[in-house]
Amino acid sequence: MNKMTWRSSLALGAALAAIAQAHAQYPARPVRLIVPFPAGSGNDTVARFVQPQLSAALGQQVVIDNRAGAAGNIGAEVAANAPADGYTLVMGNIAHSISMTLYSKLGYDLVKDFAPVTMLAGGSFTMAVHPSVPAKSVKDLIAFAKKRPGDINVATSGAAIRLAAKLFDRMAGTRMTEINYKGTPQAITALVSGEASVGYPSTSAALPQVKAGKLHALAVTSAKRSASAPGIPTLAESGVPGYDVTSWYGLLVPAGTPREIIVRLNSAAATALGRPEVKERFASTDLEPAASTPEAFGALIRGEIAKWAKVIRESGMRVE
Repeated sequence: MNKMTWRSSLALGAALAAIAQAHAQYPARPVRLIVPFPAGSGNDTVARFVQPQLSAALGQQVVIDNRAGAAGNIGAEVAANAPADGYTLVMGNIAHSISMTLYSKLGYDLVKDFAPVTMLAGGSFTMAVHPSVPAKSVKDLIAFAKKRPGDINVATSGAAIRLAAKLFDRMAGTRMTEINYKGTPQAITALVSGEASVGYPSTSAALPQVKAGKLHALAVTSAKRSASAPGIPTLAESGVPGYDVTSWYGLLVPAGTPREIIVRLNSAAATALGRPEVKERFASTDLEPAASTPEAFGALIRGEIAKWAKVIRESGMRVE
């Protein structure tokens, strides 16, 4: 071996040893968690539920950085362009899987630009109707809607709920008229007032109105019943088999982040979700903690992108 080759080998060995040492000591400084939605949103709520215990499990402070805008796409783009060193995480959710098809121009690719770490939580929406609607079940609503195509107003807000309504129409064979509101509070107000007949608010937002008798809950949108409302059946078991719209939340890192760091983050997140105080926080909402392997979370993301791509193309929705 000549001197040049020998020196190159030593340099390469030293570099690899330094990288291994850095990975072994990870994290050596605070970790940034980008939340692509504003304070008080579901995405932000989940992040703040787990942040204290995630910090404790990692042995370094996890700092939440709210980068809201463009349905979560601004924060996601910032994260996609961050160094793949484990010091930038991002909270992904259902909106990002929808954006992959909904937006003609997107500054990131949810699959190519990110590596999944773990799912953190899942929740449901509730199909609710104004008391004036003569429907005590989903089957009743389907029969009622089929007799009045286009005459029944549906209150929606945000892409996920809009698509939940469109998916129901497609699977149930109904045709309702969508009224899109600025946010969930406005959509619920319209539903309670009777301006709209049907809505899909989050289960936690719907339950107080249901308990007060102002709305009637027909079903939850998730594949399984909500732990916060086990008496409400799912749409899948109420006459629309296969229907599943779940509001999921999980951690992603920039693509290229070392596997050892992803495993470390996954383990820390699972530890955080298992803590009693974190479980107690989730119990106050309709969200359920749900840790997963990186592979399972990646499979969920790819499945969500494919599902919503079909619904978006059939609906003609598009954001230029």
